[in-house]
Amino acid sequence: MQGILEFWRRWRDRSGDSDRSARRDVADQNSEACPGRLIVGLGNPGEQYKASRHNIGFRVVELLADRFAGQWRLDSALDARICRIEIGAETCLLVQPQSFMNRSGTAIRAVLARWPECCASTDLLIVYDDLDLPLGRIRLRPRGGPGGHRGIGDIIRALETNDLPRLRIGVGHPGSAADVTDWVLASFSATEESEVLPGLLAKAADAIEATIRDGLTPAMGYFNTSG
Repeated sequence: MQGILEFWRRWRDRSGDSDRSARRDVADQNSEACPGRLIVGLGNPGEQYKASRHNIGFRVVELLADRFAGQWRLDSALDARICRIEIGAETCLLVQPQSFMNRSGTAIRAVLARWPECCASTDLLIVYDDLDLPLGRIRLRPRGGPGGHRGIGDIIRALETNDLPRLRIGVGHPGSAADVTDWVLASFSATEESEVLPGLLAKAADAIEATIRDGLTPAMGYFNTSG
């Protein structure tokens, strides 16, 4: 009988801990103030994709987190890694969807559902790789179609709008449509990593900071014309 009572006490304690943990998670979500801006870097989860061209959006928001000493955490309800930082007077939420690229819209829709005060057309900035820009070039845009990018296409479908500010980061084109998938899933070359990527990532992060501090139009005027 004593053994049964001890088992029951242990089960009750574990169950209580689980309930308290779940309540804390809900409380944490409910107590989080709405961020002023949402900065979403696109990519694929997993070590095998970490250095790929397709994951340059992830790398840019990671650099921003490092600049502002942000701490990443996994939010399972959003299916995303998130990190809060302050840029100027704005609280910014960095987001890395943990679904694969062609399902990126799910996490972004969940973020906007949690904080409905945020407006996709004014408060969101999506950062992603672009085949149509040469490696090293970036472009800020207030809206546009998917341009063949499956992640952006899924986001447009999920949010039912293409009025989505975005930062396109050039990763070059393989020269043949048949080679595109292998190209974007492949890693940058050692030379690209050492000679091009540091400056490109820094420039993209600078463009995001300028967008937050000064507005999209002034940032476009500078970064879209710079080399």
